Amino acid sequence: MSQFDIAQTIYNFSAGPGALPKPVLRRAAAEMLDWHGTGMSVMEMSHRGKDFIAIAEAAETRLRALMDIPGDYRVLFLQGGATGQFVAVPANLSSATGVADYVITGQWGQKAYNEASKYLDRINVAAKTNPHTYVPPPGEWNLSGSAGYVHITLNETVNGVVFETIPDTGEVPLVADVSSIILSEPIDVTKFGALYAGAQKNIGPAGLTVVIVREDLLARTRPRTPAVWDWYEMAKSGSMLNTPPTYAWYLAGLVFDWLADQGGVTEIAKVNQRKAEKLYAAIDGSGIYANPVAVPNRSRMNVVYSVTDASGAASPDLEKKFLAEAKDAGLVYLNGHRSVGGIRASLYNAMPESGVDALVSFMKEFENRHG
Repeated sequence: MSQFDIAQTIYNFSAGPGALPKPVLRRAAAEMLDWHGTGMSVMEMSHRGKDFIAIAEAAETRLRALMDIPGDYRVLFLQGGATGQFVAVPANLSSATGVADYVITGQWGQKAYNEASKYLDRINVAAKTNPHTYVPPPGEWNLSGSAGYVHITLNETVNGVVFETIPDTGEVPLVADVSSIILSEPIDVTKFGALYAGAQKNIGPAGLTVVIVREDLLARTRPRTPAVWDWYEMAKSGSMLNTPPTYAWYLAGLVFDWLADQGGVTEIAKVNQRKAEKLYAAIDGSGIYANPVAVPNRSRMNVVYSVTDASGAASPDLEKKFLAEAKDAGLVYLNGHRSVGGIRASLYNAMPESGVDALVSFMKEFENRHG
């Protein structure tokens, strides 16, 4: 019998690029060769032509509605990933003081700090966890008092750590990497000076980066900042200073439409909460799975855990069996980040609840055989 005789349902738990909603992929496929009677694929269109301008404007309008983005914030559709913004943030926000505060609660926060330290006159680590299993309360932060901004990573993809609440940094703009949590639950944009996100989790395919920045901060760009990293120049040009990632922008718009059809961010957040609760309950109720993160800071998007032996220690051999058998069962990309190992299930918006149910069922069955 051919492997293609019986179609197996595949659930993609990848941390990024993550799964895309099937209706979005079907619509993109239907429009691939001829977008709305133009005789062209979107990826062939001029980014300055009226057809793509309409696509771009519709996507921004939909995103603004989904996130309730106020009119005094600009939305930029850029390239370079969140990693590119590790440079753009200090380049655009540190001119007033040359100083910034960083709160490091995981690997991406550390990488953001490392990049910013190349460009800032002084960079202050206001708080840093070790191990990255919790978020220190703001009362314990050692803020510099002279920072141009405070940077956090709202949800740490590698370590599975999320901020329980948004900290109040007063008059100092709060800046956050929201790559793995954007659009998965409501975020009060007004509590931030700027937000940025790589698209490949909840927005669309890799190649697009979204920046949301308060307009009054656009005048802080450091001299000699390259134009492609200059938020002011990008805002002035409608994110089209150079050719943008047009097809990724179009697909993001389709994802925004799909999310609106689900009832918006508030409704998808309820689904995401249920998914996370089911998986954490399976971990906590088992004898062989363990999650190291403090309960209030457990990520709803990236659930990390280890497979343990009888002594409670992580068992690399059991984890290899778990991953191999899970893949055979159609549960793919459950490997933890290469730097930490273990298991990681990413529960982005496109992951259906049935996928989590299938994973929980497999976990219980695996424990019955190997526990």
